[in-house]
Amino acid sequence: MFSIGITFIVSITIFLLTLDAPIDNSFAQQNILESMQSIPVQAQSASGLPIKLSIPKINIVASIIQVGLTKDSTMGVPKTPTDTAWYDQGPRPGDIGSAVIDGHYGWGNGISAVFDNLSDLKPGDVIYVEDDKSQTKTFIVTNSRDFDPLADASTVFTSTDNKAHLNLITCEGIWNKTKKSYSKRLVVFADLKP
Repeated sequence: MFSIGITFIVSITIFLLTLDAPIDNSFAQQNILESMQSIPVQAQSASGLPIKLSIPKINIVASIIQVGLTKDSTMGVPKTPTDTAWYDQGPRPGDIGSAVIDGHYGWGNGISAVFDNLSDLKPGDVIYVEDDKSQTKTFIVTNSRDFDPLADASTVFTSTDNKAHLNLITCEGIWNKTKKSYSKRLVVFADLKP
C-alpha cells in the first residue's frame, strides 16, 4: 500500500505531490516560507475553526484537520485518505481572503480518497463548511482549474477583492512512478454565499 500526500508550495508558486519518499523541491526554496507567511492571517475572526466539510453533489462528509507548514516549508496534508486539511496560516473559511483546504486523490489499493471525485464539481454546486461554533458557511463553486505542478498558482492562496473564498485542492491526471507525482493539480474555486 502506498500513501499519497499533496504538498502545495507558494513562492513563484510551485505545486508538488509527494509520497513518503523525499522529492527534490529545492527550486526557489529560499522564498517558500516567506511567501507562505505573507498570506494574511486574521487576528480576530468571527468564524470558528473549521471542523467538517460537506459536498452533497459528490457525497462528501469529511473531517477537517488543521495544518500549517511542514519542515520543508510546504503545506501539510491529512494523514488519512478520508480527512481534509485546512491551511491554518491563512483565513478561516468565511473570512475575507482565500481559505485553502486540501485532500487526497488516488490513494491506491482500492481505497477511496476524499477528493477522488472533486473534478465532478461544476459552477453553482454547493459546499458547506461547519465550524466549532456550530455555524455552517455555504460556498458556491465558481470554477475549477488544472495546474501544471510547476505553474504559478498564487491565485489559490491569495485574493485582493475583499471577499471570502474557499479553494479546494487535490491532484489528478497520470501517476508517474519515477517522479512519485501526478501530472496535474486540480483547484476548485468557490465564493461565500451572500
